[in-house]
Amino acid sequence: MRMRPTLSWTPTEDLSPGTMDPEPVADALGAGGVLVLSGAGISTESGIPDYRGEGGSLSRHTPMTYQDFTASAEARRRYWARSHLGWRTFGSARPNAGHRAVAAFGRHGLLSGVITQNVDGLHQAAGGEDVVELHGSLDRVVCLSCGALSPRRELARRLEEVNAGFEPVAAGINPDGDADLTDDQVGDFRVVPCTVCGGILKPDVVFFGEAVPPQRVEHCRALVRGASSLLVLGSSLTVMSGLRFVRQAAQDGKPVLIVNRDPTRGDRHALTRVALPLGATLTTVASRLGVPVDGDAA
Repeated sequence: MRMRPTLSWTPTEDLSPGTMDPEPVADALGAGGVLVLSGAGISTESGIPDYRGEGGSLSRHTPMTYQDFTASAEARRRYWARSHLGWRTFGSARPNAGHRAVAAFGRHGLLSGVITQNVDGLHQAAGGEDVVELHGSLDRVVCLSCGALSPRRELARRLEEVNAGFEPVAAGINPDGDADLTDDQVGDFRVVPCTVCGGILKPDVVFFGEAVPPQRVEHCRALVRGASSLLVLGSSLTVMSGLRFVRQAAQDGKPVLIVNRDPTRGDRHALTRVALPLGATLTTVASRLGVPVDGDAA
């Protein structure tokens, strides 16, 4: 029997409503050596919806799983139709104040690293360096047969050529870049193969139900070991891929701080959770520390 991935989490204990005081975050960053772990919530102010927050996409959308994608040509056709449309919006998203603040903290030597669960590339677009993309990036495509990597923009061009006139109106765009379309809207959308071997193309991201590469996980664990504290930004920590690093930091006696409006699965491991909007909170923290935050990177 195929198991579905964990998509939701219900607290089994009473959790604190969180604090409105960002001072603990400022104190941690002021001390330096902070490892950032970011989730979908940091990108909502860039127009990319969260999975689980208020109005989150899971209320209307079940993300594609690796098992479904690899098992069914029809599932792949539906996925690429929706993802091709979603990429037009997703690929044009710009970094917001939260991304720019994280990049500024990095430039001023306050961070030991950044791990992001997001696949949108917005940390790098804001000027962030040495960002570990835990779940990969939508701007790359990989062949499941030969492993060849290619730019997403090249695939978009090829899909445009074989699907001239494909212009449905989506009900919404999801954090994985997938647009909400009905089967009728998908219609007879055509998928293209790998140009190297003719194999199946997949975005270079970790789907639900797929494992993060072990070497990437170990690299992240090493970053946790080398950090002074862990700062979680905009993640519910529902899935183990991010929660394991919170647990590791707590077990190692390192302070864990969370900025997220809603309770998270990692709250009981955290020193504090700041229940405020990310962009404004991180901008305020930067101001208190005397760290200038630049505008959008070119």
